[in-house]
Amino acid sequence: MPTRKMHADEVDTDVALVGRLLAAQFPEWAGLPIEPVPSPGTDNLLYRLGEDMVVRLPRTERASATLQKERRWLPSLAPLLPLAVPVPLAEGIPAEGYRLEWSVYRWLQGEDATVGRVTDQNRWATDLAQFVAALQRIDPTGGPAPGEHNAFRGVPLATRDARTRAAIVSLRDAIDVGAVTTVWEAALQLPEWEHASVWIHGDLDSRNLLVREGRVSAVIDFGCLGVGDPASDVMVAWKVFSADTRVGFRTALSVDESTWARARGWALSQALIALSYYTRETNPVLVREAQRWMAEVLADHASAG
Repeated sequence: MPTRKMHADEVDTDVALVGRLLAAQFPEWAGLPIEPVPSPGTDNLLYRLGEDMVVRLPRTERASATLQKERRWLPSLAPLLPLAVPVPLAEGIPAEGYRLEWSVYRWLQGEDATVGRVTDQNRWATDLAQFVAALQRIDPTGGPAPGEHNAFRGVPLATRDARTRAAIVSLRDAIDVGAVTTVWEAALQLPEWEHASVWIHGDLDSRNLLVREGRVSAVIDFGCLGVGDPASDVMVAWKVFSADTRVGFRTALSVDESTWARARGWALSQALIALSYYTRETNPVLVREAQRWMAEVLADHASAG
């Protein structure tokens, strides 16, 4: 049975399709059990393959390009990072009625990072800060500049103005328009990143962080990987941490004032755009998450003012 679609142009997939693709292209794995993985991922559908692998099928044409990028960069980035990241094992080609490239990855054990699953909040902040810092230290030469391939994460914040204001208008009956507009316009007044671009994951949030035995153990889904403004990763501070833990994250990462405030603007922009695109029917998990991000940003801005 095909999975529920998040996008109008989404490709149909199911277990039977995955079985046919494997049988035709990787027959050595064709006899392994295949099981859909419940996931609110916006780019890829996941199917567990045996005990230690996962098949990732892009939902759309754009998402297919992100897998190509991951195959290019993750093998060289992974050894330099302090947390586990997905490393591709095999590349599949369009076939069996499925028109996109697809991939097989090693399965990473863990559960989505939520407050209740993390036993030490301060350690969580430090571990994640160390991951972001390590990613930023890697030589970005040749890395992909922000663009459609990574949902434009890492671009100057002002380039998101039109989409963010359009989202505010579309959500006018569901949000405090005055409050979000005030925070957004304050973010636009900040200096943009004037230093060398750095590597960014681009989509750090609880859905893309895995926890084992109470600690963050892995970072997944590098579809928004690119080289740009580090504020795009710093915005995770409002996505997963409480106000108190957020301070520890900032200290461990040594974030300057402008980047910190710009990251808060990024978090608000992403929340608004997500809420204007997804619904409780198409992606209830992300809708709940985006509402929480927005609430954290507004509360933080109010307390800072």
